Amino acid sequence: MSAEPDLGRLLEYVRFRPMSLPDVPAVAAVERAAYPFPWSDGVFRDCVRVGYVCRVVEALGEVAGYGIMSFGAGEAHILNICVRADLRSQGVGRRLLTCLLEQASEAYMQDVFLEVRPSNTVAMALYESIGFLRVGLRKGYYQAVGGREDALVYKLPLGMINAAKPPRFS
Repeated sequence: MSAEPDLGRLLEYVRFRPMSLPDVPAVAAVERAAYPFPWSDGVFRDCVRVGYVCRVVEALGEVAGYGIMSFGAGEAHILNICVRADLRSQGVGRRLLTCLLEQASEAYMQDVFLEVRPSNTVAMALYESIGFLRVGLRKGYYQAVGGREDALVYKLPLGMINAAKPPRFS
């Protein structure tokens, strides 16, 4: 009898780690499977090279998702977040998002922003359940079949959380 993992306890088999250049082909494969207009391998490589916060979700030794976030002027911007289709709705995306938010908080960012397609109601529900607030609209932001799709802009204020922290010294 084989020792198959209990996928009902999937989160026990998931870990988050920094993305490295050798991860790019697997990350890009997850991206291509998820989106009709995916980022290229080159975009992922550039994100790693410039030092964005790039995290990989690893499940049972395989790349199962990723998150990419930039920092600037006291703000974090979640640029891309994706979990493999077979692992969605099991808490993996929530854990990944929390991992990114912890990174932003530890870097003393005041706010976290992201964009989401209005058609992605599952992602919107996740963001809103964590406390993100809808603050804007970007017209024609996303490429879409038959034209362009708007983006809803979401913001999570971290300033109150970070104000209570003692200052860090290098």
